[in-house]
Amino acid sequence: MLKTMTAATAAALVLASTPALAKEKVDKDQAKVAASIAKISAEGTVSPVALTWPTGVTSGTPTVDASAVLPSNTEIVIKMNSELSSKKARPGDIFVASVSQDVMLGNMVVIPRGTAANGVVTYRTGKGSFGKSAKMNYEIRSVELNGQRIPVSGQFRQEGSGNTGATVGAVAAAGLIGGLFVTGRSAVVEAGRELKVHTTAVVPVSVPAAN
Repeated sequence: MLKTMTAATAAALVLASTPALAKEKVDKDQAKVAASIAKISAEGTVSPVALTWPTGVTSGTPTVDASAVLPSNTEIVIKMNSELSSKKARPGDIFVASVSQDVMLGNMVVIPRGTAANGVVTYRTGKGSFGKSAKMNYEIRSVELNGQRIPVSGQFRQEGSGNTGATVGAVAAAGLIGGLFVTGRSAVVEAGRELKVHTTAVVPVSVPAAN
C-alpha cells in the first residue's frame, strides 16, 4: 500500500510541476529571442547611403534628385543562404540571409544584391506523435550596409507537412500505442527561398555627381 501511495504521489507531483516547467522554458526562450533581436536590430538614425551604379554601368547621369530618400516600407527581396530547419533551430538562433535583387532608386542602386540580412528564429515546436508536424516562426530584422544596419520587417511561419493518413492507418492497425510512433515532419525553409521584407525607416542617400 505504501509503495502504491508513493508512486501515485510521485506521479501527481510530476503532473503538478509540468506547467511550471513549461512556463520556465517559455520564459527562457523569450529571453533568448529578445537578446538576439537586440543584437541584430538597427540602432539610432540611419546615416546617408552612397548610391552606386548597377553592375556593368560605370558612368552616367543620376535620375535621382539630391534631396531624394529611400522611403520607409520599400520592398526588399531576401534569399535564404542555407536551410533553416526546426530539427536543429531553436528560439533565439540567429541566421544570415542575403539581398536577392538590387534595391533601386531611379537608375542608382541603394542596397546591392548580395548584401547580408540578419534573421532570428522566434518560435519553434518539434514534431510529435500522431502526425503532429513541427512549426517555426522566424523574422528578418535588418540589412547590413556599409557598417550600419538598415531596419527591415518581415515575419514568417513554416510548418512541416502533416502525416494524417499514415496516422489513421497506424492507429487502426496497431491501436492507440501504434499511433504514438507515427510522427509528423520537421518545418524546413530551404536554401534559396526568397522572402519579401520592407524597410521600417527612411534611408537618406548621397547622390554622386554626373560623369
